[in-house]
Amino acid sequence: MAILEAKGLTKTFGPKVAVNGINLTVDRGQFVAFLGPNGAGKSTTIGMLTGLIQPTSGTITVADHTPGQVAYRQQIGVVFQDSVLDRQLTVNENLRLRARMYQHPDTAWFDQLIKQFDLAPILNQTYGTLSGGQRRRTDIARALLNHPQILFLDEPSTGLDIQTRQTIWSALAALRVQTQLTVILTTHYLEETENADFVYVIDRGEIIAADTVVDLKNRYAAHQLTIQTTAADRVKTVANQAGLRANIVANEVHVNIHHPQQAIALLTELTDTITDFEFHPADMNTIFVTLTGKEIR
Repeated sequence: MAILEAKGLTKTFGPKVAVNGINLTVDRGQFVAFLGPNGAGKSTTIGMLTGLIQPTSGTITVADHTPGQVAYRQQIGVVFQDSVLDRQLTVNENLRLRARMYQHPDTAWFDQLIKQFDLAPILNQTYGTLSGGQRRRTDIARALLNHPQILFLDEPSTGLDIQTRQTIWSALAALRVQTQLTVILTTHYLEETENADFVYVIDRGEIIAADTVVDLKNRYAAHQLTIQTTAADRVKTVANQAGLRANIVANEVHVNIHHPQQAIALLTELTDTITDFEFHPADMNTIFVTLTGKEIR
């Protein structure tokens, strides 16, 4: 069941078209990732979806509400790249002040978020003295205080250590199971999108790919098999005969593999010539570069 829909979403700044006629649908409970190089239109799109930027044209609805309505804002929570909390107040003061902005503060939910994001040890610290990871966990708890249907995360883990990122994603995964929370993410840590239900790739203001992670990998990425060998020409010939693309680099042969079973078959046939090998599964980084190119933006 769709909870968010955008049709013909466009934003121009003078002569510059930042977002050009985007259509998208997000179902309730999904984890959806928006990817794209710098300047691709991701942040502008998220700004329109969260009601912070007025579209030039197009429509947006969340559960039949539009961004200008109070009911729309009540359906969403947003974690911005830059925090909106008061650096002089404690974590507890910041969160309770935000909770009082809603008509029906839920004490049990408040306590659950404190526990879920491991905030109890820092409740009485001023926000300005927190580490980056502590601030980000507080920011996400703040965005969830009103029981939103959709949580927007705009580059939430930039600069955070892997332990903090794992804590955040474990907490969000638990909340998604418990409440059917819909999560919409933009990130440059592409490994965070591996578990997404659906991915939109945006470039030059347009959606250039939209699919599940599995289907994107099948369409745009190949597994990479690197074989160190004493008979590079033979390895390349056997790989080509199997319908696989192979290139010789020094004493290595790099082979694009469509299915892991092909790697097993190739290695088995060439056992007597192989001195070492590495197998790298297709990942979101490969897909991203394939779709958007290698040049720096």
